[in-house]
Amino acid sequence: MTRARRGPVAGAALLAAASLAWGCATSQPRSVLDAAGPAARRLEDLGWPVLVGFLVTSAVMWLLLVWVARRRTGSLAEHAPIEARGGGRWLLVGGLAIPAIAFAEAYFATVYTMGTFPMGHEPEGPAQIRVVGRQWWWEVHYRIGGLTERFVTANEIHVPAGRPIDVELESRDVIHSFWVPRLHGKVDLIPGLVNRIRIQADRPGTYEGACAEFCGPQHARMRFVVIADSPEDFRRWLEHQREPAPAPATAAALRGRRLFEGAACATCHTVRGTDAKGTVGPDLTHLASRRTIAGASLTRDVATLHAWVANAQSLKPGARMPNVTQFTGGELGDVVTFLEGLE
Repeated sequence: MTRARRGPVAGAALLAAASLAWGCATSQPRSVLDAAGPAARRLEDLGWPVLVGFLVTSAVMWLLLVWVARRRTGSLAEHAPIEARGGGRWLLVGGLAIPAIAFAEAYFATVYTMGTFPMGHEPEGPAQIRVVGRQWWWEVHYRIGGLTERFVTANEIHVPAGRPIDVELESRDVIHSFWVPRLHGKVDLIPGLVNRIRIQADRPGTYEGACAEFCGPQHARMRFVVIADSPEDFRRWLEHQREPAPAPATAAALRGRRLFEGAACATCHTVRGTDAKGTVGPDLTHLASRRTIAGASLTRDVATLHAWVANAQSLKPGARMPNVTQFTGGELGDVVTFLEGLE
């Protein structure tokens, strides 16, 4: 491979533009105390009493510490002998009874809440969505409809608002953890084990999620979003995603497609309707319909795509996306034009 023939100023500008987008791909708050679905609401109903109880207990403990620090203790001559009675009641009530009651209440409330989740029961049918954790991105398989209607996307999970969706979770490499705080609690993805959850969003919106289990150097940039659409919008989105990639609309896009198919890109990525059938990286068939790239850590725009294709390792070191250095500046522009046309 030969190094891309681009001026240092242009290359620096591309990387700077991508850096400005770093961390700005999603901006929705992630709060476990702002539930937007039934599963998260169960956890919120459990979390508020635990939080209040913790705060009350902490306040009482601080009051006792202040009282002990300020009380008169007498002198050695006046001090009662060590075997004198009177402190045992404090130990039994404050040291044993109250903690036992508090921990028992928290334990049984937690067990009851866990029992209300459907993931521990017999599945009612095949899961509509399968999410596969990879280092460091999320592969999303849609199983809604017949075999010919299934498709694969990445990092952005669309669901219909107001309807429950069963999701299977698994990992292809190390342990990950699927966590979208406003819709569901943390659930591990363990190699060789399939977990199952049910998520539901009360209303349309975008709900930010992330991997909650350290999984390697780019763990912090393994994010995703759950996009709850209205039922009609979700149906239209499904129909669009089932279609193959659109044909190139311009001469530059056509050149970019040929360059894409002739390079290593086609051995790592799938673009349905083309000769690209790789499965190492994300499916790019409808890349331009997504808001983010690189594990939902970067905003998808022209500048970021240029920087990502040419020098992905500078943006996400350790990612399996290699630096693509064989393209000239014009060829790189054509490839990005082709990618931008994958609506």
